[in-house]
Amino acid sequence: MNQPKYEYNPILIALDTPFLDDAKRIVDQTRQYAGGYKVGLELCSSEGVLPVIRAISELGGSVFLDLKFKDIPATVANAAKVVSVDGVLMFNVHCDGGTAMMSAAKKAAEESAAQVRPFVIGVTVLTSISQQELNDEVGVPGTVESAVFRLAANAKASRLDGVVCSPQEIIALRQAFGAEFLLITPGIRPEWAAADDQKRIMTPAQAVQAGASYIVIGRPITAPPAKIGSPKDAARLVWETVAPYLR
Repeated sequence: MNQPKYEYNPILIALDTPFLDDAKRIVDQTRQYAGGYKVGLELCSSEGVLPVIRAISELGGSVFLDLKFKDIPATVANAAKVVSVDGVLMFNVHCDGGTAMMSAAKKAAEESAAQVRPFVIGVTVLTSISQQELNDEVGVPGTVESAVFRLAANAKASRLDGVVCSPQEIIALRQAFGAEFLLITPGIRPEWAAADDQKRIMTPAQAVQAGASYIVIGRPITAPPAKIGSPKDAARLVWETVAPYLR
C-alpha cells in the first residue's frame, strides 16, 4: 500500500450543509482551486458517510472527514477501517481520547484496503474554545497553548500524521514537531470575511506563511459576501493569496 501523498494545494473547503446536492454544487464550482473538502457531522448525519465520500470523489474532490472520533480504542479502530477508503484524504480523532485510541486508529488506517491510506489527524483544542472556557467550563488548567502542545505531543507519540490546531499555534508546533508533521488549521478568515464563531483566527496567507499544511475555510467561500461574487470567485481569490507562499 502506498504512503500518503502531500497535497500541494492547502485549501480545504468546509461543506457545512445537510444537503448533498448543495455540497456537490460547491465542489463542482470550486474544485479547480481546492485541495480537498471538509465534511462533518451535519452532512454525514443527513446523507450517510460513504455516499458523501463517493459523491465528492466522483466530482474529483478529496475528502477531509471531520467526524472527530472518540471512544474506546476498538470502537475507534473499527470506525477508522470503515472510513479508510479511496477518496478520503484524511480523517480525525480527538487527542484527549488517549494514546491507545489514537494508535488504534492509525493502525486501522494502515491496514485498510485503500490504495493510498488517509492521513490520521488529532484534534487538540477546538478553535471556538476561549481561554476562560477551557479553564472554567472544560476544567483544563493552564493556557490554551499548553493544552494544545501536550495533546499534540501525545498525537506524535501515537504516530498520527499531524493535528488540527489554531493558526496561532502553528509556529510553535512546527518548531517542536518538524516539517513532516501536518498542521491543519481551521479558524481561517480572509480579510474580507466575518469572523463568525471562530475566536483564534488568521488570514489564509498568514497561516500558510506561518507553516500550515492545510487551511480550512467554510462560509467565506461557500457563502461569500456579495461584493466577492460566487463560491468560485471566492475560492480563486483565496488561492491567489496563498499560492505565492507555497513551498
